Amino acid sequence: MTKITIRGYHLDAYQHVNNARYLEFLEEARWQHFDNISKEAYANMDFSFIIVNINIDYRLSATVGDIINIETEVAKIGNTSMTFKQQLFLDGTNKIVCEAAVTFVILNNKTGKPFKIEGELKSLLLKETSK
Repeated sequence: MTKITIRGYHLDAYQHVNNARYLEFLEEARWQHFDNISKEAYANMDFSFIIVNINIDYRLSATVGDIINIETEVAKIGNTSMTFKQQLFLDGTNKIVCEAAVTFVILNNKTGKPFKIEGELKSLLLKETSK
């Protein structure tokens, strides 16, 4: 789980978190989700995660001083893509601020074509989902 404290610079003219900031919060949580992958594994990857779709449902406004908890899990692993399910909650409650589904295609860095999720890559992703 990722915790983020809402700061003044996260707010827009309406004094709540700007919708674009939620994309940054979601990205931070996805990076933290994979923090257990070693730097060597990242260095040896010959593929990239490319976002192809993001769906966000906003439920509740967050404002300065709020703490949000972001839960991230891999919802689906396909042949060449995967989808993360993410939920942002107000700290200490089960009030949902927003929910997102983020779909990636895995691309081969050399060819630019979709990379099949199998073998070592699939094992690594499945290992991360079982935490």
